[in-house]
Formats: sequence, C-alpha cells, structure tokens
Amino acid sequence: MSHVVLQDLYQNANFEDDAIARYMNKKVFVLHQDLYVGEARKIFVNQLSNDDIPAQIFIEDGTKLVGVLSVKRLLQEEHNGERIKDMMETTFFHVKPTDEREHIAKLVDNNNLDIVAVVDNGRLVGCLTEREIAQIIEDENTEDAHMQGASLPLDKPYLEMTSFELWKKRSVWLLLLFVAEAYTSTVIQHFEESLEAAIALAFFIPLLVGTGGNSGTQITSTIVRAMALGEVRMRDVGRVLRKEMTTSIMIALTLACAGAFRGWMMGIGYEITLIVSLTLVCITLWAAIVSSVIPMALKRFGVDPAVVSAPFITTLIDGTGLIIYFKIAQWTLGLN
Repeated sequence: MSHVVLQDLYQNANFEDDAIARYMNKKVFVLHQDLYVGEARKIFVNQLSNDDIPAQIFIEDGTKLVGVLSVKRLLQEEHNGERIKDMMETTFFHVKPTDEREHIAKLVDNNNLDIVAVVDNGRLVGCLTEREIAQIIEDENTEDAHMQGASLPLDKPYLEMTSFELWKKRSVWLLLLFVAEAYTSTVIQHFEESLEAAIALAFFIPLLVGTGGNSGTQITSTIVRAMALGEVRMRDVGRVLRKEMTTSIMIALTLACAGAFRGWMMGIGYEITLIVSLTLVCITLWAAIVSSVIPMALKRFGVDPAVVSAPFITTLIDGTGLIIYFKIAQWTLGLN
C-alpha cells in the first residue's frame, strides 16, 4: 500500500496573480482511508519534520480526496484497530487552484478556518495553512487599499518599486480622474452669469465640493468594507439606503447649521447664507445616494467595488454638487 506524505502534488502553470494556486502549500500529509489507526499514527510520527505540525491530515481513496482527519483525534484515539475512514470527516471546505484570492478571504472570514484543501477535479493538489491564509488576506487588503487610493496594486514591496513603475501604476488613474474632473470647470463656466450676479457664491465652492467628497468617501469606505466581509449584499440595497439617508439627514442638518453660522460670520447676507445651507443639505443627501448605490451596482455587474475609490466618488460628487449649488442659487436669487 502506498502512502503519499509531504509530496509535491501540483506544479503551477499559467495562473492569474490572485489565483489560489499561487499561494497554496504543496507539501501536505496524505493517508489512505483503509489504514488502521495504529498504522496511520506510526506513519504520521515517522514523517514529521521540523515543519509546523498540521492541524489536519487529508484522507484519500486512490487519488481522490474523500475526507480530513484531525491530528489531535488521530493521536488520542485508543483503538489502534479502527480504520481512519471511520473517523474522518467527509464534509470539509475546499477551493480550486483557479479560484480568486478574494474567494478564500471571504470563506475564511465567514467560517474561521485554519486549513483549507485545494482540490482539482476531486484530486488534492495542495492546501492553505494559517501561513498562506494570512498572506492571502494581507495581499487582498493591500490590493483594496491601493484601489481605494486610485492606483493599480503594486506587484512587489514599495521600496523595491522604481519611480518608473510607480508612474505606470498611478498615471493612468490620474489621467482618468483629470478628464472626469475637467467637467467641473465646464459647470462653473456654464453658470458664469450666476457667479457674476453674486460673486459671494464663489467663496463657498471649495467648502461645498469638499463636504460632498468627504461625505461620499466616508460612506463608500464603509460600504465597500462591509461588502468585502459579506455583511452587505445587493439584496440589502434598500436597507443600506434607508440607513444612510437617515444618517445623512442628521449630518446634513448639522452641516447646514454650521454653514449658516459661517455665512453669518462672513456677513454675506441671508440669501447667500440660505443658498449655502440648502446646498449643504442637498449635497450631503446626494452623496449618500451615490456612495451607497454605485459600489453595490458595480458588484452586481461583476466589477470589484474597491474600484469605486474615494477619488472617483469625490470627482463625481464635485461636478454634480456644483450643479445643485448653482441651481439652488438661480432659484433663490431669481436668476435665469
């Protein structure tokens, strides 16, 4: 009877950078299901090395993975004549070598796993231990952080990156943001007459734009993280909107009071103060809708919600917030 112990079971081929095959540990303890406890324990003890002792042993029937057995149970079992197939667990978590890193990160978060089998067409090809799982989670969090900052994920440690490589990672996103941000100047140009009629309106543009962007960033970061943890799904969009709109109404009223106080301090008159206060309310509520819905909608269409980074949300709210501002100004001041 042959026993597969600490054997290199799989050779990486052409896998995506975030594929599980790039991370999996190919040295695993494998025993045949027909072994008796005494035989299995002897083989296991004899094959131990300086490597970490695994929490589980994988059990095969020929080349097919059929179960897992706790090392603790194997070592503590008193009946040496019992077959290990009668002790093994036949229900266990497993992933494929082609699965994406995000998949295992969610699986581990939801089930508190410390070892996961990697299976290809029923055949064990590797495993993920605590070390590999920790690396997967770290890399996934790093990628999300880079995406949230509107930059392509780094392929290697930061200090090993050249300036040219960093330029390639950042420039494409910044050019896209530049093009998107350019429409804000178009909005200002379109409402030039309103600005000329009440030059004080220009004083509050940075304040209003910044408030909308900051509010959107807060919500987007919270929603994207909740989605990554599996706490929020597309079916929860209604609950998310109600929660964020309720919260934003309270925030909007707080900011409106702050805006009114600022306007009074500047002595700009009640009309401009009213415009600023109303705009703060509208922009805050608009930011809540945009920041809540877009990440979930993109996820629905198979797009990583981390792509909806803070800079993109800010850029979108900047232009639309200015339109809201000038439309309220036109309505309040009676301008065409």
